[in-house]
Amino acid sequence: MTITIYHNPKCGTSRNTLALIRNSGDEPVVIEYLKQPPSKEVLKNMLTTMAFSARELMRQKESLYEELQLAEDKWSEDALIDLMLAHPILINRPIVITPLGMKLCRPSELVLDILPSPQRGAFTKEDGEQLIDASGKRV
Repeated sequence: MTITIYHNPKCGTSRNTLALIRNSGDEPVVIEYLKQPPSKEVLKNMLTTMAFSARELMRQKESLYEELQLAEDKWSEDALIDLMLAHPILINRPIVITPLGMKLCRPSELVLDILPSPQRGAFTKEDGEQLIDASGKRV
């Protein structure tokens, strides 16, 4: 069973999501999407699968979003996708793909809805919030 995470190791939410996957006993395929962005075909498939528009998957708090004036209505869906591919920092993360589905995992605990294996022990997010107790149950 393959689990894939589109990951940014500098992002706390992405790190927490990866740790939750590993806490279930699975070792995912980790794609550092800033170094290895998805192809246009893969990105379009992600958008379709998650029923997102390109704008919905963009990091609107990213300074580049404002610099490029991406909030303006002048951008077509295809143009926004091309910009996400040219500047992968605009792609929101982490995106996780499992046999149970694909999800943008913000907040990180959303990954629990699509993990095929249960949590195997306690888990506390980097900010100190306990999500999983010692018996592997959500708090």
